[in-house]
Amino acid sequence: MSDRRVVVTGLGVITPLGNDVKTFWKNLIEGRSGVRLYQAFDSEIYSCKIAGEVRSFDPVGVFKEANKFHHSAEQDLCTSTRSFEEVAKAKALKEARRSDRFTQFAVAAATMALSDSGLDIKTIQRDRFGVLIGSGIGGLQSMEDETKRLYARGPSRVSPFTIAMMISNMASGVVSMEFGICGPNMSIVTACATANHSIGEAWRIIKFGDADVFLAGGAEATITPLGISGFSAMNALSLRNDEPERASRPFDRDRDGFVMGEGAGILLIEELEHAKRRGASIYCELSGYGLSSDAYHMTQPLPEGEGAARCMKMAMQHAGVNSGEIDYINAHGTSTPIGDICETKAIKLALGSSAKTTMVSSTKSMTGHLLGAAGGVEMAACVLAIKYGIVPPTINLEHQDPECDLDYVPNQAREQRVCIAINNSFGFGGHNATLLARRFPG
Repeated sequence: MSDRRVVVTGLGVITPLGNDVKTFWKNLIEGRSGVRLYQAFDSEIYSCKIAGEVRSFDPVGVFKEANKFHHSAEQDLCTSTRSFEEVAKAKALKEARRSDRFTQFAVAAATMALSDSGLDIKTIQRDRFGVLIGSGIGGLQSMEDETKRLYARGPSRVSPFTIAMMISNMASGVVSMEFGICGPNMSIVTACATANHSIGEAWRIIKFGDADVFLAGGAEATITPLGISGFSAMNALSLRNDEPERASRPFDRDRDGFVMGEGAGILLIEELEHAKRRGASIYCELSGYGLSSDAYHMTQPLPEGEGAARCMKMAMQHAGVNSGEIDYINAHGTSTPIGDICETKAIKLALGSSAKTTMVSSTKSMTGHLLGAAGGVEMAACVLAIKYGIVPPTINLEHQDPECDLDYVPNQAREQRVCIAINNSFGFGGHNATLLARRFPG
């Protein structure tokens, strides 16, 4: 098992900072915020009116792009009166209507990652190719829409696709169907740790020898009336409605809660020799994965960060690195009063004296918190930090909390070689997940 090494060869992101990797990265290192007054629904009666929404997203175009990977079905339907383009558009429209927004995001990011990797799925064993894409909540918008229809028009008017659109595993299922991927396929639900767990378990399956390639990550679309109301009732969301771009402020003294975000982050990872044989361009090696439970509280982390620290230590042990070798940590850093302090303590526990000299930043300061998709998007940021030698900043860090006393790369990106990066994600229920990536060759 330990002899099989895993590398990252493709990235796909749909985010409030852009719907492609290049735009996302440019905005990230320029310190731009994707948080705005949300447009998904009328915010008048809601206390929180801000979110990191995905803009200019075309779900029909997404499925048309995905369908290019296998033209045969559309070609078979073409007739003298229906062109290939007409058939492809009709098929994509039908698929988009039958999918919740989180699934649409997943298909878009998976298509992007597959294209970026240069992998020709026609030339590989599809039963050795897996999909592991999770979602913290799943099809919340579909649930709300169909509940309204049920109460307004009766049970006979509820869509037959209701359950399929709601359930969290459907992102992984639809991606596998879109590309004809027949290997291991499942979905993990661990709240905000979902994407990291998904990538980590895909890594484990490849190392164990049951697959050679995976599309792995997370997708989320919960900027809905119920989503905003539920988190607001917990007093979890920032209410800095008059300054949306300054609302997400991890590790800042004046932070008042997180900002909801949406999108998807998916990586294409594969076994090293498999990647070499096809001449793949390798971003970095994925060499460590840690997971743990706080076993403490439904929504709050352990006060001293012991659970998260165990998680980071496990990832370092898997990778065979010590704390002094970590260059950069992409923090969970949600901008909540308790969470940021607890993560700071966890980093100190895990890294010891090296914590003070390790760069830490929270890209949620720009994207908002993408919940189950957060780890996928933030892992992409780690991969790009290694590739380009630039660490993205924590913006809005104007008055650093005295209890958050590490180097959070405040407000401006930093050009510095990154050889080893850690990505932290911690979720409600006490779920902790850490990924460790290193420059290739390691």
